[in-house]
Amino acid sequence: MVSGSLECPVKGEMLSSVVPAKATGGNKDLELTSMDLAMKLHYIKGVYFFQPEAAQGLSIHDLKEPMFQCLELYYAASGRIRRSESGRPFIKCNDGGVRIVEAQCDKSVDEWLAMARNNDHMLAHDQVLGPDLGFSPLVFVEFTRFKCGGVSVGLSWAHVLGDAFSASNFLNLWGQIMAGKQVPLQPNSPAHNISQFPTSISRKPFSLKKVDPVGDYWLTPNNSKMVTHSFRITAKQLHYYITTYCIHDPNKISDFEIISAMIWQSLSKAREDSGPNIVTICSNNSADKMAMLPSNGMTLSTVEADFCVSKVEIGELAKLIAEKRMDENGLIGELIKGDEVRSDFIVYGANLTFVNLEGMNVYGIEMKGLKPVCVNYMMNGVGEEGTVVVLPSNEKDGGNNGKMVTITLPQHLLLKLNNRLQIDWNIVI
Repeated sequence: MVSGSLECPVKGEMLSSVVPAKATGGNKDLELTSMDLAMKLHYIKGVYFFQPEAAQGLSIHDLKEPMFQCLELYYAASGRIRRSESGRPFIKCNDGGVRIVEAQCDKSVDEWLAMARNNDHMLAHDQVLGPDLGFSPLVFVEFTRFKCGGVSVGLSWAHVLGDAFSASNFLNLWGQIMAGKQVPLQPNSPAHNISQFPTSISRKPFSLKKVDPVGDYWLTPNNSKMVTHSFRITAKQLHYYITTYCIHDPNKISDFEIISAMIWQSLSKAREDSGPNIVTICSNNSADKMAMLPSNGMTLSTVEADFCVSKVEIGELAKLIAEKRMDENGLIGELIKGDEVRSDFIVYGANLTFVNLEGMNVYGIEMKGLKPVCVNYMMNGVGEEGTVVVLPSNEKDGGNNGKMVTITLPQHLLLKLNNRLQIDWNIVI
């Protein structure tokens, strides 16, 4: 069930820095795209939990050492934000380094995972770029030792650098290097993202919300207390929902789409039919999700319902999400240029935003040959309409994965949503 955050059990933080093994050299500054700038007020947090046998005998030196070579390939992650003469931000690849955080937790891994899942964010460093942009690291990696000997790896990643797939690839590469596996000698450039959805007609994008300028302190202004909670939906549950409620086209509806439809409808009921009628879908359709030059390769699309969301059949709502998305990437590119580069925007929470991380290889990382027992990702800097992140869980049933769902909403709405999900879908968060 949803509950308040416990007294912070993570203590004793120590900070250090890691830089690329070899100097990056000149002419490798990273120009930021319109999509990068659209995401500049958002941050990604990922937390990976490992049991004691995976961390046994590993010192902080063993954990930090692979990062030097990792940053040689992912050199942009070690850079800092600068501004051109026009004021447009870019990443100066100056080998400024990433921050390493060492912490301890007075609970075991099992105890932590058994608690209400609204505290995983404590295991990844809170990050904001600025007000001294030139000195603000783009990436923090936190290693937290649990009392049982287990460890969590917490990643804090500035979204302006790249999307969650880029962040996950970064940690997977670190794990490969630590395991002594062969890695590419040179980074490969990210492939161009090609949308599979129709492009919207010329208008301002609904997936973007303009906010008051933040200057050099890149933090989303927010009047509501936003809270985050995570829960799992099993593969068996998902199979039941799809085969029961999507009987006409069960093979055309994905787990992500049925989960999105369920939460959209339940939230509409919790808000007593006051909306939302438009939601944003964030997905990654890049031809190369393993590119080591980080990028924001997602497609932002919107879905509009011209009917009462709370009363429609859930299968019809899932079908709407699957088939009626309107791609807004082109509109965003047109908006964020010229004078608009001086404006600031939010994406996550501008509308109710569903983030599809189903295809992300979150369990591709290993320590001493062992995979994490749990992985969670969440977004920071979320606007008041809220965000829902869907990624694979490690639970399997019949060869299919369940899903980890992480919701960020204003506190009063999350409590109401919890009640609706229990009533409508027998899901307890």
